[in-house]
Amino acid sequence: MGKNLKGKELGAGISQRKDGRYSARFVTSSGKRIEKYFPMLQDARKWLAEAKLNDENGSVGVSVGMTVDAWFEFWIVNIKDKTVRYNTARNYRERYRQNVKKHIGKMLMTDVKPMHCQKILNAMEADYAGSTIYQTLITLYNLFDSAVENAIILKNPVTKSVKLPKPVEKNTKVLTVDEQEKFMEEARYSSNYPQYFFILQTGVRTGEMVGLKWEDIDFEKNLISIRRSMEYRYTTGEWRVGPPKTKHGFREIPLTKANRDMLLEMKKQADGGRYVQEEFKEFVFINRKGMPTKNSTYDVHIAKLTKKAAIQNFSMHTLRHTFATRCIEAGMRPKTLQQILGHSSINITMNLYVHVTDEEKTKEMHKFEEYSIKMA
Repeated sequence: MGKNLKGKELGAGISQRKDGRYSARFVTSSGKRIEKYFPMLQDARKWLAEAKLNDENGSVGVSVGMTVDAWFEFWIVNIKDKTVRYNTARNYRERYRQNVKKHIGKMLMTDVKPMHCQKILNAMEADYAGSTIYQTLITLYNLFDSAVENAIILKNPVTKSVKLPKPVEKNTKVLTVDEQEKFMEEARYSSNYPQYFFILQTGVRTGEMVGLKWEDIDFEKNLISIRRSMEYRYTTGEWRVGPPKTKHGFREIPLTKANRDMLLEMKKQADGGRYVQEEFKEFVFINRKGMPTKNSTYDVHIAKLTKKAAIQNFSMHTLRHTFATRCIEAGMRPKTLQQILGHSSINITMNLYVHVTDEEKTKEMHKFEEYSIKMA
């Protein structure tokens, strides 16, 4: 039993040094002696309890003294890569390596406190959007929550006291009617025009559009079935096909007449012997190289078109936001729009994808003005 400088018993494995610090030590199940020093007795006791627990529950392949970097690599490869979508795991990697690693990567898992997690979020405030800061918070919470579940640490340091430094922003752009018309006029004779038009007529995600096959289109019933998503992996140099973003992403979307006419014309061209690489012959949106178009290519093309149209640049996802907003402006019921967009919650539809444009606000205020005049 260890003692403090006054001779008081402190318990097995704990003692106080002449410099006032407390020593915590124990021998692991493998026979290795581990010792750490702490300025406070409670810290020494906490570390010792966690170290012993970690040693007893070492079946996951970790050891006492594990750093946050080491746990992240184990967690992302052995747990998350096996259980979540590729994009989700990629987001975890990006947020950790860009925002978390430099702050706490070299720290021991058992040493991380809520204040360290808060510092990470605070450091992002000036340069990052609120939604990105929120993603970092989610990454931190899941990283440490999994460590608790696997007995690496006793408590998750991402507590309720860890707050976002500013409200999550809706970092979305919606094209006004005028901007939409100007953009589509510039795009009209480009090879990507069908893709832009298709999203503005359906609201599908880019990956869902890229992954669309001819077998998914029922021209008799005028329905499109969303069954998959496809994206290009730059790390492996290959196209990856997977399910839609969520289970609600599996859905059917009615064809507008204009969209149906465009797709029928594209089908004629496809049946007419248009060049397509063998592995992509079933897909609808194929470029001149006989393959799908990568997201980065769309971004470059949109930037050129917006410059010509003298409007603010935007991303492909903006077209999805724009479709949703046009639907609401046209009087579509939010519940119907939710199903078309493939959202699990009506709140997601209204809060994240539907934006009231300045034109719409002005129009509604004019209605109020006319009503007020009648009442006067």
